[in-house]
Amino acid sequence: MKNLFIIRHAKSSTNFLNNNDFERPLNEQGIKDAALMAKKLLSKGIIIDGIVTSTAIRAATTANYFATAFAINKNNFWNEPTLYNANKKTFYTIINNWQFTLNNIAIFSHNPGITHFANSVTNSKIDNMPPCGVFAIKINCNKWQSFETSEKKFWFFDCPEKIW
Repeated sequence: MKNLFIIRHAKSSTNFLNNNDFERPLNEQGIKDAALMAKKLLSKGIIIDGIVTSTAIRAATTANYFATAFAINKNNFWNEPTLYNANKKTFYTIINNWQFTLNNIAIFSHNPGITHFANSVTNSKIDNMPPCGVFAIKINCNKWQSFETSEKKFWFFDCPEKIW
């Protein structure tokens, strides 16, 4: 059994240099929400033992808050450039290629792709993945390479109380 935590980056700044979307940092609320959600999941006894993140600043920063809270070893933290502006097919391809033996992976990315992906994995749907929203699923498989063809069940959805 594997568990996947599909997490959108926390709220990002609209004030960034050279209008470079990739380099947008978290804003003050995003920083608070990233720390809050990481601690919230940890306090519920959730286990995350690996992280895969988009390399965009806002996603990587959000992922780092979770890595700190869950004491993720740097060898279990992977940067995945193709998660920036990924479509749902890209998510499936990335996960099906994972060679990890870890069972509880959090993947950090962006809208609209992360919402489309979350809505494609189970019968549970969300209108829009909010900043720092967590959509968790259980996958009936022993290897990540079986992800796409394995039975997947919705586990929970959580997000910061203040929806943007």
